[in-house]
Amino acid sequence: MPAVRVLFFATLKDRAGLQETRLDLPEGARVRQVRELLSQRFPALAEAVPSALVAVNREFAFDDDPVPLGAEIALFPPVSGGHA
Repeated sequence: MPAVRVLFFATLKDRAGLQETRLDLPEGARVRQVRELLSQRFPALAEAVPSALVAVNREFAFDDDPVPLGAEIALFPPVSGGHA
């Protein structure tokens, strides 16, 4: 199975204990499967991964979006705050 590169940012990097990892994905995998695999591999991320923002090849992606072979996937914690 081809690997994808996964990058963690901000608090997700702290929870994972590393800045990046590689995941082997089956052809035709979706963002949802990446979330599931990361939650299994990194239990400390399991609570945060469902609400994390995901980018595939520097484009924001949703759970049903495909993950191309050899893709770069980035995970960011959700952003909140601001002034009214």
